[in-house]
Amino acid sequence: MRHISVLLSSTARGARLARLLAVDALRSWEVPYETAGQVVAELAANAATHGRVPGRSFRLTLYVVGATLRIEVTDTRGDRRPVLREPDDIAESGRGLFLVDALADRWGVAEDRHPRKTVWAEISLAPAPERGTSRFGDVGD
Repeated sequence: MRHISVLLSSTARGARLARLLAVDALRSWEVPYETAGQVVAELAANAATHGRVPGRSFRLTLYVVGATLRIEVTDTRGDRRPVLREPDDIAESGRGLFLVDALADRWGVAEDRHPRKTVWAEISLAPAPERGTSRFGDVGD
C-alpha cells in the first residue's frame, strides 16, 4: 500500500506545502496528480483557515487502496464542520468545498477524538471507460 502522513503548520505556507508534498508523492507512485493536487490544496487551505488553532498543526494523509486514492486532512477544530454552499458569484472565497465536491468521487467528514475532525475525499484511479465501448466490446458488435 502506498501511504504518506505528515504534520504541517496551520498556515498558508503549510497549506501550500501540503499540495507540493502530495503532488511529489503521487508522481513518485506514478498516480495521476492533477485532480488530487487541487483537492489537497482546497482541503489544506480550509484546515489552515477554518480549522486553525494557534500552535496546532494539521495532518495530511494520502493512501492508495486498490484503484482508489484517499485524501485525509485532520485539524483540531472539531467544533467547526465544513458546510457545502453554492459559491457566491462575487465572493473572493468560499469555493473550496464546491471544488472538492466537483472533483472527488466521494467526500465527507469523520469525527475524531475531540477536538479533531477529518475531512476526507476519494478519487478513483481506474481509467474511465472509453465512450461507445463496454467491457464486452464495441457497441454494435
